[in-house]
Amino acid sequence: QAAAQRLVESQLSSSSDDEDDDDDDHKDGKRGKILASTFTIYTDQTGGDAAGLVRTGQYVSDLFQSGALTCLICIASVKRTQPVWSCSSCFSLFHMPCIQKWARDSVFLVSSVTDEDFGQKQHPWPCPKCRAEYPPSATPNRYMCYCGKLQDPPADPWLVPHSCGSVCQKELKPSCGHTCLLLCHPGPCPPCPKMVSVSCMCGKAKPLPRRCSNKAWSCQQQCGRLLPCRQHMCSQPCHTECADCPRVSLQRCVCGRETAKRPCASPQWSCQQVCGALLSCGNHTCEAVCHDGVCPPCPRSVSRSCPCGKTKSSLPCTEEVLPCGDTCDRPLSCGQHTCSMRCHRGSCETCRQVVEKECRCGKHRKLMPCHKEYLCDSKCPQTRSCQRHQCRRKCCPGNCPPCDQSCGRTLGCRNHKCPSVCHQGTCYPCPESVEVRCACASTVLVVPCGRERSTKPPRCKEPCRVPPSCHHLTRETHRCHPGPCPPCTQPCLLPLPGCSHTCPQPCHDLVLVPLAGPWEQPSEPAFVKKALPCPPCQVPIPTACFGEHEVSPVLCHHQGRFSCTRPCGRPLACGNHSCIRECHLVTDSNKVMTSLGQLMNSACFHVNCQISPCPPCSQMIRQRCHCKMSMLYVECTKLTSADEQTKVELGSCNNQCPKELSCGHRCKQVCHPGVCEEKCQQKVKLRCPCKRIRKVHTCLTNAHELLNKVVTE
Repeated sequence: QAAAQRLVESQLSSSSDDEDDDDDDHKDGKRGKILASTFTIYTDQTGGDAAGLVRTGQYVSDLFQSGALTCLICIASVKRTQPVWSCSSCFSLFHMPCIQKWARDSVFLVSSVTDEDFGQKQHPWPCPKCRAEYPPSATPNRYMCYCGKLQDPPADPWLVPHSCGSVCQKELKPSCGHTCLLLCHPGPCPPCPKMVSVSCMCGKAKPLPRRCSNKAWSCQQQCGRLLPCRQHMCSQPCHTECADCPRVSLQRCVCGRETAKRPCASPQWSCQQVCGALLSCGNHTCEAVCHDGVCPPCPRSVSRSCPCGKTKSSLPCTEEVLPCGDTCDRPLSCGQHTCSMRCHRGSCETCRQVVEKECRCGKHRKLMPCHKEYLCDSKCPQTRSCQRHQCRRKCCPGNCPPCDQSCGRTLGCRNHKCPSVCHQGTCYPCPESVEVRCACASTVLVVPCGRERSTKPPRCKEPCRVPPSCHHLTRETHRCHPGPCPPCTQPCLLPLPGCSHTCPQPCHDLVLVPLAGPWEQPSEPAFVKKALPCPPCQVPIPTACFGEHEVSPVLCHHQGRFSCTRPCGRPLACGNHSCIRECHLVTDSNKVMTSLGQLMNSACFHVNCQISPCPPCSQMIRQRCHCKMSMLYVECTKLTSADEQTKVELGSCNNQCPKELSCGHRCKQVCHPGVCEEKCQQKVKLRCPCKRIRKVHTCLTNAHELLNKVVTE
């Protein structure tokens, strides 16, 4: 369980993580306030275009965040201490070694494809992101700050990374004659903050102080300027340039034949009718479509010739020039032969002479009509400019066209393929951007494609929306976070079995339990989420003992009356004595009192046998035997329930009695109570007083009687 707790603390969100997030949010908010105060002079008085300002602020904010900027060539983070190069068009940052290699490779590839004399021409190289072209002389070879004043700017924690810390002083765009007032910064310069005195757009109002970046303003008076139609006045509010006249008027066409309602903005229009006016020759009419000015001269009134052009003629325009009858001799479309027909009108026929032609690739020759092109079926084996695919064009003359296949190589992002036409060298970086969202998708972080795998989800201030996985209706309030939610710490509050209380322990519906046993040593700790049962109820319940001598707190799962180990003390049925048993439960007073009275009359008064219903007494009584030589242990129940003869047997050690009789011999009986019988059966040898006769007789009384009898005889 301790190992599971350590795993929970290391892998899941904790209160310490929330505190760290709070600290980070505090830092982010403080950074945002600093940037806002820096840009205050640009946004206080006018509502000008702040797009450039927002972009500059975003660049500065990203530079202060670790891993926020990415080099699109190597798809790695741009760190504070690494030399970088910034594009002057899109302001993207690249590692200095990456952009230098990119520029060299780009120039080499273009030169190898286009230069006959390789390396003699100066070819530009493009920015990897915006494709802005730079001359070879602009290849970065020094690490400069953003404004270009300081080489190798030191890493200062109090300045923007890669900045020299001095005033930018770049010329603002659009050019207004002022320079940037911010400290050396990444991204575009913000709009000009200078105050200038300018008049309104129509020039009627007095000049007012305005921001240079937003100096155009309208006085809202009617413009009143004459429109290009030269008929109407502009009725729009104050503006810069008047638009075309929106009104409609009757206007004649160019030739003046038709009149129609047309917009004043387009007074020149054609009716699309043939002019038909009599030309200067007096014989023909103008064939041009509706036009203005004088009609052109008659095309037949100029010097003319026969169709082949050999014979000149000065006939009037009313007569046709006839063919001269000579050979045409005009060059045919093949460019090698002339027309062999007589002078004729119209175009010449195609060349039908049979000549030996060489194919386009120069490998084969064949006799065929001159007007036809000879193409053999040989396919070009040369490699195209991409150096990957063969030309495979039939009868190729050697100038293989550029490869028209798609590149299809996987880009550095590992997500997309190059969409460009097949080419040499390194593909351009992936132009796509990927949104990295938090768990609830409320907060979005846009990163270059390929960085989403190494970018942590953005911190979100919204509450976590994951539904609870335990029996509680809602989770404890915590912020949106990646990964699984922390374990529920709310009280369980499920009803416990066997009582009316609820479980006070923290929620244990999903608890990490180790899988491996103590004899196994896995490489990594293996745990499984498991629902544990509620522990026994620990609520103390005031409970009286059996004899109601005291009231003590008893745990609910042990609920029930108990013995306080004191003597019972209840009066017995005899009325003279009280119960001396250990505190016990009495359900029927009369029966119990009667049984207690019977027990009190018996000889057994041991405590353990007084718990009703009484079992047979198992106590052993220690007592000496009748002869007092041995110590005996006798069951109490046998001793108290035996008759007199059995009690004598139980009190005997079954050894010979050690007592001496009056005769001096030892008692021959088994251990017995009371006085030994004076009947000694010991054999003794007796002699008469004269010592002549010796007889064997039993001891003591019998022997003396016998001796007296012998003497008297």
